[in-house]
Amino acid sequence: MELPLVVGVDGSDSSLLAVDWAVDEAARHGLSLRLVHASMWERYERARPSFTTGRPAGEALAQHIVASCAERARLRDPEVKVSADAVAADAVSTLLRAGSEAFALVTGVHGRGEVAGLLLGSVSLTVAARAMCPVIVVRGQERNLRGSFGRVVVGVGDSTGGTGAVRFAAREAEARGSSLIAVRAWRSPVHEPGAPLAESVPGDPRLSADAAEAPEEQVSATLDDALRAVVRERPRVDAGGRTVEGPAHRVLLEASADADLIVVGARRRHGQFGLQLGSAAHCLLHHSACPVAVVPHRL
Repeated sequence: MELPLVVGVDGSDSSLLAVDWAVDEAARHGLSLRLVHASMWERYERARPSFTTGRPAGEALAQHIVASCAERARLRDPEVKVSADAVAADAVSTLLRAGSEAFALVTGVHGRGEVAGLLLGSVSLTVAARAMCPVIVVRGQERNLRGSFGRVVVGVGDSTGGTGAVRFAAREAEARGSSLIAVRAWRSPVHEPGAPLAESVPGDPRLSADAAEAPEEQVSATLDDALRAVVRERPRVDAGGRTVEGPAHRVLLEASADADLIVVGARRRHGQFGLQLGSAAHCLLHHSACPVAVVPHRL
């Protein structure tokens, strides 16, 4: 039995957009949809009853959020099975626990109460950086969100563990009837003295290059190896690859402009806490023109 697609909801415009996208995603894969709302209402509002329900106001709001989101999902596609839970707990820990039994976690870009102007909310960023299941952050331009391009892009890195990202992307492409484009960034091992290795993205000065420094032929061979398994496992997928010279975060950001979904891998080091994201994934989560899927693999 397939695991459900889990969506973090909080009633914000961003989470409603994530619900709509997730309903379509669940329908494509034949999955059930589980909506999860988490807040700390018990800690802050235990003694403040709602005038309409008699329950704590925070609990009443939480129940209203999940009920309205569930109704929205059912109206969008009555064939998708929907369940909803309101949990009195921290949002990040709740979603990470839910992700242990999920096909993937879906979040919006911002939550309720986020500071205006933030590129990505703290909950979405932390979940994408720590979850042990794929995390999809729904962001981007309207055409990309509608799936107008018929193209799924996957970034191929150095690690063999990155094949999980390629397989996830291939499954997405097959479910959508889209083409799969595997992109491998590379850098020439010869640089001019003092030349920078990467161009930073405005607002992200800490980003550095994570493309391979190797001859293009060697990089192309790595890309071919990554695609060979996809062609064998999913022969119906129209898969192709391209190598592009430049920093990986810049190359993939440009590739997101005409993609319906972009997929990247993320290393998860056992026993290590904190945010575990490479610079390319970090950049895409903040700036991508299409939804971003982060697929973890253990080291």
